[in-house]
Amino acid sequence: MAETGPAVELAALTAERRELTRRLDRLSGQAAAIVAAHGQARRELLDVEAFLDLAPKAAARLEELTQELFGQVLDEIETELTHAVREILGQNRTVKARRSLNKGKLSIEFEMEQDGQAEDILTGQGGSVCNILSVGLRLIALSQLDPDEHRPFLVLDEQDCWLRPDLVPGFVRLVAAIADRLGIQVLYISHHPVDLFALEARRVYVLRPGREHGPSLEILTDRPLEASASADIPTFEAAATSPGGE
Repeated sequence: MAETGPAVELAALTAERRELTRRLDRLSGQAAAIVAAHGQARRELLDVEAFLDLAPKAAARLEELTQELFGQVLDEIETELTHAVREILGQNRTVKARRSLNKGKLSIEFEMEQDGQAEDILTGQGGSVCNILSVGLRLIALSQLDPDEHRPFLVLDEQDCWLRPDLVPGFVRLVAAIADRLGIQVLYISHHPVDLFALEARRVYVLRPGREHGPSLEILTDRPLEASASADIPTFEAAATSPGGE
């Protein structure tokens, strides 16, 4: 038979008290952990709110710095392209870069100016300006790439298509001089007569069609490096590799 009486009831109450004490200790520990986590989350929230308060000012400052940085770069590009246009066309034209920053993205539009009047690059001078600027921008872009990852080699396929024949020699001379200075090898493809650019190129190939044996490739001229012409051009900053315009 089970024992009853005050002693048994006291023992049961004592055991229940110990169990409640253990539960209280566990709950107290859990509560302390929750309070600590809440405090940590609150501190992190305050840090985030403080950072977000600075974000608009930081974004505005970054926009200013971006404008300043690209402004300096674009000023140099404007000068170099303006020189190229004047050197080849012999006209007092100026290249202008219109820049804007929208949602953190830089937008650049190029146009020509003559006597204070804007001129569309695609249609101005029958497309000759477009020929000159597109080549200049390609050379500048290629010169800024890491030569360990990007071979300094540029193919220009009929980039003189809108130039008058009498402008082609000056155009080729400038391309060759810039390519030599930047250390870029250029493959220049043209349908103009060879005598318009043969004196400026390092090596001239002639591709001749053939019905029986297919097209043939002939080396027309092959001049040493020191024989290449050099035009008076502005200094382009780039890491030099193996120079050569062909």
